[in-house]
Amino acid sequence: APRVLNVNVGVLGHIDSGKTALARALSTTGSTAAFDRAPQSRARGITLDLGFSCLRTALPPQLGPGPGELQFTLVDCPGHASLIRTIIGGAQIIDLMMLVIDVTKGMQTQSAECLVIGQIACQKMVVVLNKIDLLPEGKRQSAIEKMTKKMQKTLENTKFCGCPIVAVAAKPGGPEAPESENPLGVSELIEVLKSQAYLPSRDPSGHFLMAVDHCFSIKGQGTVMTGTILSGSVSLGDNVEIPALKVTKKVKSMQMFHTPVSYAMQGDRVGICVTQFDPKLLERGLVCTPESLHTIHAAIISLKKIQYFRGALQTKAKFHITVGHETVMGRVMFFSPAPADFNKEIQENVFDFEKDYLYQEEYLSKDSNSSEDNKENDQAGEVQLPRQQWALLEFEKPVTCPKLCLVIGSKLDTDIHANTCRLAFHGVLLHGMEDKNYAETFLPKLKVYKLKHKEGQVERVMDDYSVIGRSLFKKETNIQIFVGLKVKLSTGEDGIIDGGFGQSGKFKIRIPDGLKPDTKMLLTVASKKKLKAGKGDATKEDESSKNDSAQPVTISLLFKRYVFDMQKKMIQS
Repeated sequence: APRVLNVNVGVLGHIDSGKTALARALSTTGSTAAFDRAPQSRARGITLDLGFSCLRTALPPQLGPGPGELQFTLVDCPGHASLIRTIIGGAQIIDLMMLVIDVTKGMQTQSAECLVIGQIACQKMVVVLNKIDLLPEGKRQSAIEKMTKKMQKTLENTKFCGCPIVAVAAKPGGPEAPESENPLGVSELIEVLKSQAYLPSRDPSGHFLMAVDHCFSIKGQGTVMTGTILSGSVSLGDNVEIPALKVTKKVKSMQMFHTPVSYAMQGDRVGICVTQFDPKLLERGLVCTPESLHTIHAAIISLKKIQYFRGALQTKAKFHITVGHETVMGRVMFFSPAPADFNKEIQENVFDFEKDYLYQEEYLSKDSNSSEDNKENDQAGEVQLPRQQWALLEFEKPVTCPKLCLVIGSKLDTDIHANTCRLAFHGVLLHGMEDKNYAETFLPKLKVYKLKHKEGQVERVMDDYSVIGRSLFKKETNIQIFVGLKVKLSTGEDGIIDGGFGQSGKFKIRIPDGLKPDTKMLLTVASKKKLKAGKGDATKEDESSKNDSAQPVTISLLFKRYVFDMQKKMIQS
């Protein structure tokens, strides 16, 4: 048989931009999932699930000599805002993206979200301006040119800058028009797709992993799972695991677009028939080499904020986290390298548990509050941002996914009619925690610290080598745990906390190198004032303490504490 090269093309866009009609106009062989076959889809008139169909054409010269066919597998992604989870699932298997725009409306909220997903998950894009039949013939050309310019401007700052833009009418006259109406511009679009096709890098090695999007049973044969192979390869007779059901099944037969095959690899769209199980149990999910996936309760990811997301990414906030083909709620904690390592080379796909990391209240970006604090310390006004940032994700329920998979965080509960991007961050899963008690067994290995800064005041001098301090601790604090920590006086002396003094949270500080004469004088004068005031009436005392508080000697205590250290030890460098 001549070789068939498969390229997965995602058809994405806002609801009602005509994606399904375009997929139908392009394709020659429908797969089992294609063209809104699902009853609930037909009733609502929208695509609910990833529909797949294919288009076969001669292999273009840039893809190598010899006879062969180029097969475009068209993945028709739903445009409905609430179905964005499905799209994110679909984007992970896409080599080339078609962004469908209703030429009479231009960019809409979900077109923008699709663009964001494309930038994360896809290398190439073609923009399709659909429904040109709705433009009056006399003004059609100028309207198309105007919209083309507008789209070029929108794409300027994305990785799809300069991508092809093609105008079509997939179904002239709309859904009710007779089938005899020929689509406009579709053959030109096919030529553009052929010119954009490339040999996607496919790798048959590694564990087999397939994203299943449909499941049905055939009497006397078994249960068929259709999907796209995300990694590895599969052959007849292999055992495959369905992690969600915790069962392993044997592959009895396989088909690619109605053609029986005995082998399929990464990037292929395939139907796999295995020994019988109830298809209702697995509408969509993953199938894999037995034991190759892990089910995790929490994860460490490296991440980047999505520039169109408005608002800060706060530690402790909850997001919808899409991992593999699942979307679950999760809580995040952001952390960065220690400040000295902000400019260190980025480590791709690994996480170093030996290093220390700095806890962040939020993801650091040009417009975040934490970077405001840095501005004040940094006279040049240049905010120092780390080259890489991480997050700890804690899932509300466990998820099953491959290692190093794509992770997307979004706020899907935002009003779907609000004109705002709901995708917040994307990243790579670096380390998953399989133990349910990860907080005790695993997190203490994660060395994320907070910097603590406490300030108090010197109350009075005891002798040349010691002073009494106050206001650093609450009355009920156990001062014993602070004994031995270094402090600094605002007059420059270094001291060591020696122990508590009395019952009200005061404490004694030893000054190994002795107090400077100036400091001693300053403190003695302040104490005398207080004594004098004490002999007079109470109002005088208030006045005098006002005066001396203009220049008190302050004590500062700096230490770091690891967030996951059970003993809450305080560490000073």
